[in-house]
Amino acid sequence: MKPELAEITSVQNDDIILETRNMSKVFPGTLALDKVNFQIHRGKVNILVGENGAGKSTLMNILAGVHQPTHGEILMDGRKIELRSPSEAIKHGIGIIHQELNLFSNMSVIDNIFAGREIRNRFGGVDYKKEEEITRQLLNRLEESIDPATLVGDLRVGQQQLVEIARALSEDIRILIMDEPTSALSIKEVDVLFRVIRELLMQGVSIIYISHKLEELLQIAEYITVLRDGKVVASKRAENIDVNWIIEKMVGRRQEAFYIREDHEISDILLEVRNLNLKHPTLSNRFLVDDVSFNLHSGEILGIYGLMGAGRTELLECLMGRQTDVEGNILLNKRRIETQTIGRRIKEGLALVPEDRQRDGIVQSLSTAKNMTLASLISYFKGIALSNSKERADVEKKINDLSIVVADPEQEIISLSGGNQQKVVVAKALLTSPKVLLLDEPTRGIDVGAKREIYKLVSDLALSGYGIIFVSSELGEVLAMSDRILVMCKGKITQEYSRLEATEEKLVQASAV
Repeated sequence: MKPELAEITSVQNDDIILETRNMSKVFPGTLALDKVNFQIHRGKVNILVGENGAGKSTLMNILAGVHQPTHGEILMDGRKIELRSPSEAIKHGIGIIHQELNLFSNMSVIDNIFAGREIRNRFGGVDYKKEEEITRQLLNRLEESIDPATLVGDLRVGQQQLVEIARALSEDIRILIMDEPTSALSIKEVDVLFRVIRELLMQGVSIIYISHKLEELLQIAEYITVLRDGKVVASKRAENIDVNWIIEKMVGRRQEAFYIREDHEISDILLEVRNLNLKHPTLSNRFLVDDVSFNLHSGEILGIYGLMGAGRTELLECLMGRQTDVEGNILLNKRRIETQTIGRRIKEGLALVPEDRQRDGIVQSLSTAKNMTLASLISYFKGIALSNSKERADVEKKINDLSIVVADPEQEIISLSGGNQQKVVVAKALLTSPKVLLLDEPTRGIDVGAKREIYKLVSDLALSGYGIIFVSSELGEVLAMSDRILVMCKGKITQEYSRLEATEEKLVQASAV
């Protein structure tokens, strides 16, 4: 540990706005943080990295007043402070953009941004006009043309993430915690966010930035701290480090065979999609999916790349029966699929791992086991009763097969790390015995170790003959894992590339036609 200790002490002399000293947090049966000393440098981008379960979110929730530490103290400008609630954190100028979106889906963009701190007029009522004006300014700053009156539930995940960012920007903050702020953003939107970060730094705001996109964070990093198993294992200026250094500190090994992909046999056509169309719900002359046709073979990983709003998610929802006003033909094993309900599509052999696991993939109030078998319950019935022994055996097998870290299958799923939650969603899909697996951003918001396990799983499934549609906004990921790549823009397929033909430049160019 001596080299790591030297790296930790090498950045002590810079101006510190906030720090934790010997911070520990104990949950029942779990030591989440173990004597963590973490320093935030004034007016700088302070990167915090670590695998899922390393303690990053716990530490950030303490700084945001959501949790209180079991031991240790917080100092701001050299003085001890206590953050007993989120409102106290905000009073000290600490704001947070949460990893899991913390929005009210049944309320408008305006109401979400000002929830709990409405602007009052001189009569004591809510000044809606002023709130709308500020909301438009915030959205313009993020170069986003969302109507402020739109219900958040009607927005796509990436747009909801921008609303979360806009809300944080509306507060008078000295320290802004950004927990996975770009997980659902396009390349263009990330560039806009980085511009906003640079503006905040010029205003003296200090940024704590958490991301699993390691190449991305190196573009803005000034200081990097690495957590592993609840402890700080390294802290260093970012000038002379690279992705390999970060991964080695995070997982204890260097980056080797990061993308796991074995050669596999691609055989007969499994799925045929012909002239698929999905009309825009409000614009009569526009289509969310526009005359899309393609084939998927058994054993093939078909990558789909495109920017946010390109129609990738809508395409998968059409295939899965989630969108009902769909025209065109879908054939599985040369037999036309007639029914358009999700239940029937599951029986036909289709399964979807959705883009937003919190909203569409899990039921937060249920256990890990119940979430895993939710889509396949019918297969566990014996007469009118459930076979608990068969259900339990299948759950335990999937926990073992997918290396899901959970103390007990009856543990609430919301207590699992993001990577383990994602593996539960994949397990739920696999328990339906699909022929075609639809993966919509399957590595969104999970760490490098969990990503590696997802890549291995996808490769193994292809070896077993599954047909896999793999949607990703990460160029390196879609290039490394796909046998063939379709590029979408404005609902259309604009290009198709074989694995050997595809390059980053070609994909980016085709996605912006």
